[in-house]
Amino acid sequence: MPEERGAAAVSPGTLPPGLTEEEAEELRLELTKVEEEIHTLRQVLSAKEHHASELKRKLGLSPLTEFKQNITKSWQDVQTSNAYLSASATLDDISSSEVYKKTQETLSQAGQKTSAALSTVGTAISRKLGDMRNSPTFKSFEDKVGNIKYKVVGGKANGESAHSPNESNPMQDNAPF
Repeated sequence: MPEERGAAAVSPGTLPPGLTEEEAEELRLELTKVEEEIHTLRQVLSAKEHHASELKRKLGLSPLTEFKQNITKSWQDVQTSNAYLSASATLDDISSSEVYKKTQETLSQAGQKTSAALSTVGTAISRKLGDMRNSPTFKSFEDKVGNIKYKVVGGKANGESAHSPNESNPMQDNAPF
């Protein structure tokens, strides 16, 4: 069952304390009149909105264009706000201070030194790996791995098959050594 609203929702039988029947009737009439005005205003607003959208369409203004204009306007408002101007001035003061300049210079030097140190470490590691590869111990290890490969894979060398060429399914050499 729908719930009644507005003037129709106030039943004539129940009166708030201190209110006469005549005062209640007068208030009901006024409420009805105000509700009718609200309804009329909503209709007028709807018609005005429709008319405005037609004018925008005729002028070639799309919702996207309006959105862009709103964003631009909002950004301009932000840039001219006291908070933004104050923050901007504070950042300018900080970036021109001696402490900031010294900190920036120190961090720049630290970065350069760190880069140089890492480069030196990389060069040293490359040199040590090269020395290790040429060492007798590594050569001996390499020979042993080669022997194991020969025993596991068979008598193949660089992709040559140890099987006869007449085989229909020769093994492939995919070993990393």
